[in-house]
Amino acid sequence: MKIGVSSSSCMGKNIQESLEFAESINIEYFEILNEYPNDIIDIELMNSYNLKYTIHSPITDLNLASLNKSMKKASINEVKMSIDLANKLDSNIVVVHPSGFTLLGYPCEEKILSKCKDSMKKCGDYGKENEVMVTIENMSNIEGVLYQNIDKLNELLIELDMYMTLDVGHACTAGFQEKDLFFESIKHVHLADNFHDNDLHLGLGEGNINFKEVFEIFKKNKYDGKYVIEVIDKKSVLNSLDYLNKI
Repeated sequence: MKIGVSSSSCMGKNIQESLEFAESINIEYFEILNEYPNDIIDIELMNSYNLKYTIHSPITDLNLASLNKSMKKASINEVKMSIDLANKLDSNIVVVHPSGFTLLGYPCEEKILSKCKDSMKKCGDYGKENEVMVTIENMSNIEGVLYQNIDKLNELLIELDMYMTLDVGHACTAGFQEKDLFFESIKHVHLADNFHDNDLHLGLGEGNINFKEVFEIFKKNKYDGKYVIEVIDKKSVLNSLDYLNKI
């Protein structure tokens, strides 16, 4: 398996410390959450490490589904900058959150979904122009966020000729079972554990998700993308790697 680690495991640390940690545990892939403190990236520094990269576009303050034209445009531009970063780092994957409803947006659901779809297409087209695969991530069971339902997200991505980052933990909080998680549209996977209720981002084996079943299904379907461990501290990374070595 192609195993990576997210910079979420080193939150609050400078990028150099994060890279040194990833390299010290012999990880091949490192995913950068491209927002503060990693919003400005030293390309030369990144290339000095024996790592390959994937990029997670910013989450904070972005809303691709915004009904505000200026906010929507700014959000798209932030994703485009992450695509540019991926290009500079010779990375072929950018992960994007589909955003969600604002406080007063609930009566305008169809309009918001339309705005989100338009933004996704613009980001996807820009990625194709730059030979970077833009992947949309399914969301957890948090009120107001779009595309918690992986079936509906898959249908949309097929229509848009785009791809999915499957967050296994998110899908389990949204009521999906491990046996139902594979789609041909999935080109990237996030791994974190929970108890099928809240999005806790625990280390693998610290909750009750059956990752062995997930891996068996993906192997059966010849998935050859990356699996990125997306947890919140270094200890959980080490626990996850130990778990993977045992199954």
